[in-house]
Amino acid sequence: MSAEIFSAAGDAILKGDAAAAEEAAKRGLGEGIDPVTIINEGFIPGINQVGDLFGSGKLFLPELILAAGAMQKATDIVNAAIPEGQGQAAGRILIGTVAGDVHDIGKTIVVALLKANGFEVMDLGRDVAVERFIEEADKFKADIIGTSALLTTTMEEQKRLEEALKKADLKSRYKTMVGGAPVTKRWARRIGADAFAENASEAVRLAKELLA
Repeated sequence: MSAEIFSAAGDAILKGDAAAAEEAAKRGLGEGIDPVTIINEGFIPGINQVGDLFGSGKLFLPELILAAGAMQKATDIVNAAIPEGQGQAAGRILIGTVAGDVHDIGKTIVVALLKANGFEVMDLGRDVAVERFIEEADKFKADIIGTSALLTTTMEEQKRLEEALKKADLKSRYKTMVGGAPVTKRWARRIGADAFAENASEAVRLAKELLA
């Protein structure tokens, strides 16, 4: 039965069907499947397939947006089922896609996995200005600020954030993590970011290391 639910979860994401994704999430939880397992075995494979299809030109932006929306609906339900205080909070992470960039499918996956691993996460969404990252990080009392850039033209916003944090003498207060398709470890080093995550699993591992 678990395999059937995982298949339905992945299929719902692939079709961008939010209602079906919610139903699969609720079915899985109703049958007592661990929330993290539902995410990792059901929804993550589906969203990864969507990303691959989009990257190869077999799926287009409208479908991508629907899939991301379905993923968000499902993960909201699953993450809400993770008991409060289940273990010690791993840390607080503020995350968003930088100004001028409206891509967030990868970020959606990262947010889901971070929450599943015990982090408190505030997702600022897409097209987020440098000033808002800093303002919200203060309000949220963030440990890490994570930025995603999916275009070479918007990567500069990650650099602008690092410069703004240095200027405000806040680099020692927040750790910074960068990611996105065109982003590299070399770019992270060049701009002064603390870490570069190539994928969601790597983001979780590095976040734990940064806050160890």
